[in-house]
Amino acid sequence: MNFVEKFFDKQRPKVQEGAKFHWLASTFEAFESFAFVSDKTAGRKGAHFRDAIDLKRAMTVVVIALVPALLFGMYNVGYQHFLSHGECAGFWATFFYGFWKVLPMIVVSYVVGLAIEFAFAQIRHEEVNEGYLVTGLIIPMICPPDIPLWQLALAVVFAVVIGKEVFGGTGMNFMNPALVARAFLFFSYPSQMSGDMVWIFDKGDAVSGATPLGELAVGSNASASLCDMFTGFIPGCVGETSVIAILLGACLLLITNIASWRIMLSIFVGGAAMGLLFNCIGANAYMNVPFYQHFMMGGFAFGAVFMATDPVTSSHTNIGKYIYGFLIGVMAVLIRVLNPAYPEGMMLAILLMNVFAPLIDYYVVDANIRRRKKRMRIATAK
Repeated sequence: MNFVEKFFDKQRPKVQEGAKFHWLASTFEAFESFAFVSDKTAGRKGAHFRDAIDLKRAMTVVVIALVPALLFGMYNVGYQHFLSHGECAGFWATFFYGFWKVLPMIVVSYVVGLAIEFAFAQIRHEEVNEGYLVTGLIIPMICPPDIPLWQLALAVVFAVVIGKEVFGGTGMNFMNPALVARAFLFFSYPSQMSGDMVWIFDKGDAVSGATPLGELAVGSNASASLCDMFTGFIPGCVGETSVIAILLGACLLLITNIASWRIMLSIFVGGAAMGLLFNCIGANAYMNVPFYQHFMMGGFAFGAVFMATDPVTSSHTNIGKYIYGFLIGVMAVLIRVLNPAYPEGMMLAILLMNVFAPLIDYYVVDANIRRRKKRMRIATAK
């Protein structure tokens, strides 16, 4: 890697203050710090303690955690295509079919999103934010494989500009940008985000193409087995179908302390509580769906692991994380069952709780303050 380091050292004077390409300083810093750990220190005097991992490394860990779901999603895109045509292709033929269909989605997401990020950084004379490293990969993974690329590009523009940059960039947004992109697509182009035709690329006539959530929404039972839903061999968004692959990513995030286990756990507890409540009521077929089946349909598991745990848009207090996650699980199942027009309740549940996360933290902190004041009064009285 010495030749890479020498290359950056040679180019650095060209972007320093007063140099010809000074206006590209933030762009240069973004590429350099992505390749090497920053040489900036907390200070020259006194004791300073810093974590061993910075924001770029944290984002890199999340990207690695997404890889199992992404790779399986690529294979499943090919698998669903050949299955719909009644054909049986080999492993590599199936995988590479999905790979070449998903790769353009990833390229469009990163090219459009990073172009906007770099443009805003140059205009503001700030360093390029690292948050889009994850967002740029998540957006294609939560979209149907048949989504037109121009619509995906529009969703990325809306998510980055309206969902993040207008609030100041990474760390200042109050809603998850990837979910903002999906919400934009869902409400702007509903025919490309619902129905039976969008979940299988170049669908044949051998299968219906409906997802388990779509089947339940029209009043029929899910045709896929629990095994297929758990492993992911069902129609759906690129990266959301395989619970096994998602759990592998969750293990990495929990081991490295990148994501909050409190939020993940409370989401599943909230979903189970609402599912069991509906099972007791049992007014229709959707209410009779076992609570654990909700975890394996749609984006419930993916949202709980990769989007609800976003450290910027989620609650920050420990108690607040329990409340925040529990309400996401409750709202996701509630929206699915009571409003079949929005079968993917996880998206709306997370966006809704993103809005209320600061309020949850406010009341948690306020309760702690009042409790401490009460203890002080009691101690003083004694």
